[in-house]
Amino acid sequence: MTMPGSTWPTGPVARDGLPYHRIQEAGRPGAWRPLAGIVLMLLGLVLIGAVVATIVFQLVYLVTGQGTVDVARLADTSKPTPAGLAFLNVALATFIPLAMLATRLLHGIAPSWLASVRPRIRWRYLLACLGVSVVALIATLVVGSVLPGQNGDVATRANVFTTTTFQYLLVILLLTPFQAAGEEYLFRGYLTQAFGGLFHRAWVAVLVPAFLFGLAHGLGQSVPVFFDRFAFGVVAGILVIRTGGLEAGIAMHVLNNFLAYGLALAFGDMASSLNPSGGSWWNIPVTLTQSLVYLWLAVVVSRRMGLSTTTDGRVLEASRSRV
Repeated sequence: MTMPGSTWPTGPVARDGLPYHRIQEAGRPGAWRPLAGIVLMLLGLVLIGAVVATIVFQLVYLVTGQGTVDVARLADTSKPTPAGLAFLNVALATFIPLAMLATRLLHGIAPSWLASVRPRIRWRYLLACLGVSVVALIATLVVGSVLPGQNGDVATRANVFTTTTFQYLLVILLLTPFQAAGEEYLFRGYLTQAFGGLFHRAWVAVLVPAFLFGLAHGLGQSVPVFFDRFAFGVVAGILVIRTGGLEAGIAMHVLNNFLAYGLALAFGDMASSLNPSGGSWWNIPVTLTQSLVYLWLAVVVSRRMGLSTTTDGRVLEASRSRV
């Protein structure tokens, strides 16, 4: 059944169950809604997150008597500080509530449907994926150890552990999971559902957000670095559809960032980690190793756990009717 004069599916489609990338089709009709949401997310990427982070930091500075926030200094990733990394993490974590707000107000769907087709975070699977991501990272390190061009930004001797190192560690452990989840809620969550709802094709719902994910990390990045991020986005997008939720992407994202920041603190510098230089084409086999190993293992685990990849249509329709 469709609305008069519209090809946008409504309630009865929800009763049959929907894959993750088509959940918005059970919401309020109108192709303008995901388009408006996409614009809102892109605006959030360049403005809203920074504004929210500035407000949060200004409140903290006022309470601690540190005066006025120097946003330009905090946002300067070429000269990073622990406070600057915290500012970046808070700004990116803003996408969790922003995506939820857009899902409810624009589409009339409960925000919990962004997490998975359950609809909620499936914590057992998320924890299992953290273990799987460790296996994939080990495979990556093994392959990287025998290929050239893998240690350009890493020294052969460990850095001295300082107070600044400790501050970085606190920021990474406490805020990086929220930053990684924020990016997943944006690119593999809202944007996947938006493009899936607009075009009704899984490949569009995977490739377009992955391309935007790569671009969001900097227009001046080299092709190998862009490919690395694009490949990550493709794998995370496939996992969303093959497993029915964001858990696998979040787990891989968190462990990737922990590894990158950990190596930067131990053997490199944070500026190089936040602003990778030219990169190397030898990174491609390493990236593909991690991506394919993780993709295979995460899908196998999801099947062993019997996870659904489609919604319970009755629950989704009830969620819509309550909004």
